[in-house]
Amino acid sequence: MEPLIDVDGLVRRLDDPTVRVLDVRFSLADTAAGRRAYEAGHVPGAVYLHLDDDLSGPVREHGGRHPLPDPGAFARTAGRAGIGDATHVVVVDEGDAMVASRVWWLLRWLGHEAVQVLDGGMAAWRAAGAPLETDEVRPPVAVFTPRERPEMVVERDWLLRHADDADVLVIDVRAPERFRGEVEPLDPVAGHVPGAVNRPYLDNLEGGRFRSADDLRERYADAAGATPVLYCGSGVSAAQGLLALEVAGLRGAKLYAGSWSDWVSYGDAPVARGPEGAEATADDDA
Repeated sequence: MEPLIDVDGLVRRLDDPTVRVLDVRFSLADTAAGRRAYEAGHVPGAVYLHLDDDLSGPVREHGGRHPLPDPGAFARTAGRAGIGDATHVVVVDEGDAMVASRVWWLLRWLGHEAVQVLDGGMAAWRAAGAPLETDEVRPPVAVFTPRERPEMVVERDWLLRHADDADVLVIDVRAPERFRGEVEPLDPVAGHVPGAVNRPYLDNLEGGRFRSADDLRERYADAAGATPVLYCGSGVSAAQGLLALEVAGLRGAKLYAGSWSDWVSYGDAPVARGPEGAEATADDDA
């Protein structure tokens, strides 16, 4: 199944009982904003899920700010959202596909391939004049069977062992100034994993939608023939980069789920600062 669906494609499927739309709009600056936006108007039939409450596990000393949920717990969340093993899921956020891609990745990590992201999100939906509703949707509970695919995710110890391997490409999808260590608004240490390259996730979009497959293949040309491992601040926006690689036809990438917030939670974490290649700034005092 193609990872993206456009507005017209979703409009045609709204009356299909096998389709479940998930609205996952979210703001790090105001964690209640997504729920308010859903209540103000959403895709007909969409169920709202919250990044912190529904799509992440408990925060602990290590594991990052948005740990992966326990597979069994997420299976119960999916079931309450009306997602069964045969459900075609379409995930919608405001438009940058950050949280929508998190859900796309989570479902595929647990063996559910029938999932797509609405290209352009709610911004594209509203611009097209597509229908909206305001009632909260409570679908019948379904049974979702998790089939975990551990090869899709790596942890810190794996990255410490393999980051320098010739066939591994570590990709940091955060904004360039965070990658260079000039600012860090969320985590206690600024910088990046030594040896990583910077491919900001927002640059995968043009005009609010994903770039063409050809453009994305060119953007990620260094990932061809390698095993890309993507990370961000907490493992959420990195999933948007994974979706972009899928659009480009570059498969087999992995997610460092804990990402930078996990990396710097260890006192011995090596840290690099400056642009790509400036690894002389690496230190061990994070």
